[in-house]
Amino acid sequence: MRFRGVFLWCIWLGLIELSIGATVRHYQFDVEYMIRKPDCLEHVVMGINGQFPGPTIRAEVGDTLDIALTNKLFTEGTVIHWHGIRQVGTPWADGTAAISQCAINPGETFHYRFKVDRPGTYFYHGHYGMQRAAGLYGSLIVDLPKWKKEPFHYDGEFNLLLSDLWHTSSHEQEVGLSSKPMRWIGEPQTLLINGRGQFNCSLAAKFINTTLPQCEFKGGEECAPQILHVEPNKTYRIRIASTTSLASLNLAISNHKLVVVEADGNYVQPFAVDDIDIYSGESYSVLLRTDQDPKKNYWLSIGVRGRKPNTPQGLTILNYKTISASVFPTSPPPVTPLWNDFERSKAFTKKIIAKMGTPKPPRYSDHKVLLLNTQNLFDGFTKWAINNVSLTLPATPYLGAIKYNLNGTFDQTPPPENFPQDYNIFDNPVNPNATIGNGVYMFHLNEVIDVILQNTNQLKGNGSEIHPWHLHGHDFWVLGYGEGRFQPGVDEKKFNLTHAPLRNTAVIFPYGWTALRFKADNPGVWAFHCHIEPHLHMGMGVIFAEAVHKVGKIPTEALTCGATGKLYLNKGRY
Repeated sequence: MRFRGVFLWCIWLGLIELSIGATVRHYQFDVEYMIRKPDCLEHVVMGINGQFPGPTIRAEVGDTLDIALTNKLFTEGTVIHWHGIRQVGTPWADGTAAISQCAINPGETFHYRFKVDRPGTYFYHGHYGMQRAAGLYGSLIVDLPKWKKEPFHYDGEFNLLLSDLWHTSSHEQEVGLSSKPMRWIGEPQTLLINGRGQFNCSLAAKFINTTLPQCEFKGGEECAPQILHVEPNKTYRIRIASTTSLASLNLAISNHKLVVVEADGNYVQPFAVDDIDIYSGESYSVLLRTDQDPKKNYWLSIGVRGRKPNTPQGLTILNYKTISASVFPTSPPPVTPLWNDFERSKAFTKKIIAKMGTPKPPRYSDHKVLLLNTQNLFDGFTKWAINNVSLTLPATPYLGAIKYNLNGTFDQTPPPENFPQDYNIFDNPVNPNATIGNGVYMFHLNEVIDVILQNTNQLKGNGSEIHPWHLHGHDFWVLGYGEGRFQPGVDEKKFNLTHAPLRNTAVIFPYGWTALRFKADNPGVWAFHCHIEPHLHMGMGVIFAEAVHKVGKIPTEALTCGATGKLYLNKGRY
């Protein structure tokens, strides 16, 4: 009997294992323009199903998401990228126009169907033109299966999606960036928390030096802050993701410590801070202990870092349920750290190390690519370039072009894998002119790739910007950060090979370098780019391809444009 009981127990456990991932979650997304008041003023924004931001997707590890996305924009294409989801086995669902698929035309419906294989805090956003700046984004949360526990305890959870808002349309921004001379988009007018901010009033007018009046909300306003209601002496998980178009942010909660436990869907060694820096494309989970005076409420603030700010803080309130949420905090909001205190920024970033048990990076790499980030000119137009090449995407998606050997559809000469070692990163470029191109870095399956991102001085004057770089289709190990120009053969000795965190987005600091390592183990074609929307629009990205011949059948609807579309028409099939 005992043997039979053990046998049945094993069968039951096996059925549980088999059931993981069996759930298919269906969504119908209609992408459209809407008139909304996200910062108390009326704007045209992009939304989904009448919502801005778009609906939150919530799934469990192993689930399959089936999202039927219909383009209701009338005059422009669209796609959605599922930021942080690796798309193992489904590279055509990555949602990158001209890379993994054709843009979805007005009136058409495209089915994104993919598995979510790891828990974490993710989000989704438009990846066509500058549609993210227009408001096409939403949250995507992947939970552990119900029978598994997180490696940390919490009693409740909040989800914060951070973004920035301009009063000029994304189309006007695109035209300005593509003009000669270039018209920069300027700083955002408003910072949004879950799509809500205040432009013409301030929640904290009574506490700060401002000419804005105190916000007076009656209830139900679109721009009224979403308040975080908490009970005393509890632990809350706050999921935070930044889908900003430009702004690097700092988040703080008055009088409360934040314990960082997750970064980009990967567990990290927990550490406590007063505030966190979060760059565009990054996500975190922090634990908050409600151990302060329960007779008070507290500010949650976000402010601009890395650029000279011209945007007021975004604010909401942490409300202890023991008092009314209408009671304002009794002190000013947290002061955002000085925008150009980069040493502080580096100190926070370097505290992020992998949690014990995280896979360690391979000790050696097979292939090294050094990428020089520069601001340049092409025919008088201002561009961003990598190794002096500014990315322009082709008419035929790379995934289909490479899969079906349509070699005439993009540059067959790979981009440079290095830059001159005598390049002075502290000076303006000696040659201000760049070329444009759409070549591809080709990698073999399971090659270990090192990428060194090198920052430099801007085109004119003195200055070097922060750039958060995001890799599609993979996580990478962050091996280290350094000052000045990367020294091959020397700086590798500083690499962290024992506690390197896994991320999908990493920042390069002014006049510095960042070293990344990943394994090319996911057949497909993947974008790697600066996550600052105007920088990508101006060419700041590269394309990685690996083992595309091993990609399975690509859905026809992904490739109905360019040369693949003609191939389909001529043959009736792929």
